[in-house]
Amino acid sequence: MNRQQVFTGSPWEPLVGYCRAIRVGNRIEVAGTTAMQDGVVVGAGDPYAQTRFILQTIENALKELGADMSHVVRTRMFVTDISRWEEVGKAHGEFFGQIQPVATMVEVSALIDPLLMVEIEAEAIVEAQAEVDAEIRK
Repeated sequence: MNRQQVFTGSPWEPLVGYCRAIRVGNRIEVAGTTAMQDGVVVGAGDPYAQTRFILQTIENALKELGADMSHVVRTRMFVTDISRWEEVGKAHGEFFGQIQPVATMVEVSALIDPLLMVEIEAEAIVEAQAEVDAEIRK
């Protein structure tokens, strides 16, 4: 099994034993991603800003694995304050408005840092190159 992995340099990746994203065959799984950069929360108190940062991080990881946001088929959003779902949803819609993957948003009691308000996972499926070539020939 061929595994391609993306690491973001987070101090938790080696400590916990995970990578940001992994591609096996045509499937890509992106780990729960928060708005942390160099150990600092981005957009503290602003779920919209956190969501945009998170989705940009996910987009960058997908690119490293030969995919883009159009390949995303599912997102899971974990929020610490469901009453602010519209702010999270607005940012999600800006990235996925035309793509419209299936999505789940649930409230959780806390994330790893009290300033974090959003964590997002994503799943993507990338067509095999032979399938793309066949579509082009049609």
